[in-house]
Amino acid sequence: MTSIPHIPSITLPAFIFASPAASILLPITLGSAIGYSTQPKKTQKAYNSITQPPLHPPAWVFGPTWTLLYGTMGYAAHRATALGLSSPNARIRTLALTGATLYSTQLALNLAWMPIFFGARQPALALVDIVALMGNVGCLAYVWKQCDPLAAWLMVPYLGWLGFATYLNVGVGVLNGWNMSGAGGEVKLVKEEEEEEEEVKEE
Repeated sequence: MTSIPHIPSITLPAFIFASPAASILLPITLGSAIGYSTQPKKTQKAYNSITQPPLHPPAWVFGPTWTLLYGTMGYAAHRATALGLSSPNARIRTLALTGATLYSTQLALNLAWMPIFFGARQPALALVDIVALMGNVGCLAYVWKQCDPLAAWLMVPYLGWLGFATYLNVGVGVLNGWNMSGAGGEVKLVKEEEEEEEEVKEE
């Protein structure tokens, strides 16, 4: 686990981790930007139009939940990196750098899920993304535990929500035949028009 390298080219700049405000605001800002880029009204319409598994929450729950989780992960990133890099132990400093890379990659995977699921409407590809994300976050929590146990514990709600989101992703995929091309009502509307035309012809 500790052999995972620190890769500066795919790691967020050091000044972000050094500032609690920047660490917290960055994921919240990026998450909000991704949400708006996928057009919230269309996303909500698509969410309500597809067949959902049991226990699925109403659409309005996701915004506040992700805002809280983004803020929590940002604060954890600041704590673990700042405390780890200030440690007199060289191994802990190395782990802090590794954690910074893992945090950056998990954030990229996280932000990619919504455009894949609701933008491209590819639940199977979104499932691959979220499974990779959970593995990444699991590794990250393990690394951060050695730098700052509190930072690792702060990731537990995030992991729990990802597990639930994975269940929803699988459920939607299975119940909709892994095909969301008609989510939002486009295909449904065309079918209804075709059925009306057939009824008129029969009359």
